[in-house]
Amino acid sequence: MSLSVSEQITRTAPPPLSKKQWAIKIVAVVLFSLCLGFGHGWAAPRLYRPDRVAGFHVGMLQGAMMPAALVPLLMGKDLPIYAPNNIGRGYNIGYILGVNSCGTLFFWIVFWRPRSRRSAECGVRSAE
Repeated sequence: MSLSVSEQITRTAPPPLSKKQWAIKIVAVVLFSLCLGFGHGWAAPRLYRPDRVAGFHVGMLQGAMMPAALVPLLMGKDLPIYAPNNIGRGYNIGYILGVNSCGTLFFWIVFWRPRSRRSAECGVRSAE
């Protein structure tokens, strides 16, 4: 079933972000990064103890906090980002899921654009 030209949706590019929207995005990314950094600073001494065997949940938490270690590592501070004393596959899977979930949240903040009223009003109309 093909649609006539009048029934097809004309998609236009969204309008560019305003200075206010850019400022909000930058503030959100900085706040998220600061939260990760403070979280890593608080959790590192508790999660990277030599007597602790890290499992899936600890791997997921450490993976989510791993991007927060980038700035201190670039500044010369030696931080642990992976627990050497772990259970193996379960820890590794948790670590990978943590890194990916943190990256997803970070890039969602960066690339998310609120829908404008105009684009919300344009919708697919059902054939009558």
